Amino acid sequence: MRRTIVGLGTASIAWGLTVAVAGGQAAQRQQAPMAEDVFKNVQILKGIPVDRFMGTMGFFSASLGLNCTDCHVGESGGDWARYADDIPLKRTARRMMLMVNSINQMNFGGRQVVTCNTCHRGTNRPNVMPSLALLYSSPPPVEPGELFRQADGQPPADRILDRYLQALGGPDRLSTLASFVASGTYMGYDDTEKSALEIFANAQGQRTTVVHGRAGDTTTTLDGRNGWIAGPLSERPVPLLALTGQELDGVKLEAEVFFPARIKQALTNWRVGFPTSIDDHEVIVVQGTTAGGGTATLCFDDKTSLLLRMVRFVESPVGRIVTQVDYSDYRDVAGVKVPFHWTVTWLDGRSGYELSTVQPNVRIDPAKFATPPSSTSANPRP
Repeated sequence: MRRTIVGLGTASIAWGLTVAVAGGQAAQRQQAPMAEDVFKNVQILKGIPVDRFMGTMGFFSASLGLNCTDCHVGESGGDWARYADDIPLKRTARRMMLMVNSINQMNFGGRQVVTCNTCHRGTNRPNVMPSLALLYSSPPPVEPGELFRQADGQPPADRILDRYLQALGGPDRLSTLASFVASGTYMGYDDTEKSALEIFANAQGQRTTVVHGRAGDTTTTLDGRNGWIAGPLSERPVPLLALTGQELDGVKLEAEVFFPARIKQALTNWRVGFPTSIDDHEVIVVQGTTAGGGTATLCFDDKTSLLLRMVRFVESPVGRIVTQVDYSDYRDVAGVKVPFHWTVTWLDGRSGYELSTVQPNVRIDPAKFATPPSSTSANPRP
């Protein structure tokens, strides 16, 4: 699915960038290959797993407003091996990474305060002149997701989460939803038509999503502990991508939304921020920490108490890799309200999911949650 072609395919800015990864990122929950074990000409971004490496490429892409072939040779569009070729822009990017790392070490005790995005803001050259149009226009809406502490005068997170669970049908009813099989459609950011979608999920944290795309099937699987994305080689440089660390935590949390009875246990260090708004909805903002140290912010409609948005981010060597999920069209399934439409937006792509049928409490073959097979599809056409 396009989450893997745009998000992963934008391994755009340089196969070769890396800095040392701080403490907790070194220990992974599963043995996953490091970037330098899979890709050639990795010079700086060594010692991080492939999924974190690909997310870092997405951070570069979003910060500079560029895509894959802007920073790699033009021929890389039809041959993943050509992404390893060196060009002047990649060498510049390596120098910039070292410069930014030095700034943070010398001025902020190594904290990640300055990033590519600090100066570039979506353009390929740093901004050196204030924008008068921006200065005298309405400020852009504040996007929930930044770290915060428990706000003064706000209720405890438990109270907000209890309202959410009650709005979905109540704890007793939620506990009866043990599994579901769903079908619908999927639409990627640069897709011209919808693709068929299948989801198999249960309340034990197991979930498999299959998108039947034009280039072949893309499968995202959680077996309750580990996770993978498998798909055509025309859409990603690795046929089977292991999800690790904070990204794995985030994907697990997205799965928990459909079996929310355990939502309180999904995160720790819960805190409530000041109310804000999303579009025309007043929302209550609740934030927590994943097992691996990532951060997730849940935005609940103040009137309905339903979840409207989740914003989660993971740490990378160059900045926070953010993912936003917007939920809508809640419908009753076995007495439980389930979102039938959600949109996943990340630094370099957007995916829309829409369900048409949901069969609750059906037996699912355990094999559905096994590691998905790697694709053997050929490289993309130039």
